[in-house]
Amino acid sequence: MKVQLVMDVICVHSYVGYTRFARAADRLRAEGLPVTVEFLPFELAPGAPADGRPVLEVLEQTFGPQAAAGALAYARHAAGEGLRLEYGKAIATGTFDAHRLIADAARQGKAELMTERLFRAHFTDGLHIGDPATLARLAAELGVTTGHVPSTEVRARLDRVRSLGITGVPVFLIEDLPPLTGSQTETTLSAALRQAAGTKGEHK
Repeated sequence: MKVQLVMDVICVHSYVGYTRFARAADRLRAEGLPVTVEFLPFELAPGAPADGRPVLEVLEQTFGPQAAAGALAYARHAAGEGLRLEYGKAIATGTFDAHRLIADAARQGKAELMTERLFRAHFTDGLHIGDPATLARLAAELGVTTGHVPSTEVRARLDRVRSLGITGVPVFLIEDLPPLTGSQTETTLSAALRQAAGTKGEHK
């Protein structure tokens, strides 16, 4: 079964959504049902500078003080799902190079590991994932070699996602099922995966 996930690694809803999806997919894998995942890139803030600024400061300047308060409230909610969101030290940055790293990792069978690590680096560790040195350290940590995917290929993938009419993330494209967009429960994602698995079985 093939699943395409459209996400950005600085999007908290993508992080929560991916965590729920991964748990659901791992259960199917444990039952002997293979789930292949492809990540499609999306830039939440295209053209954002990669110099790095405090996330809460950027949220407040862009959307007002209620946005920062909302983020902190969401962090308390996410803690119930086992995720630690440290907004106080998170760094806002562009994510083009992070998507390029995921593409490199995908060629080495490590896209899921790399994506989860980038989410955690940004939201929990307070690392600057727009910084080339940080990305190099994270790649080395997982044994991912870089430089295989050219920037032009990543731009083409970003253009392809936009051409699909996708304007927000996360989006879950599971086989031939209708797209699932936005925050989905683990139960919903699990049911969709099982439905797709059953449909594939009928087609054999």
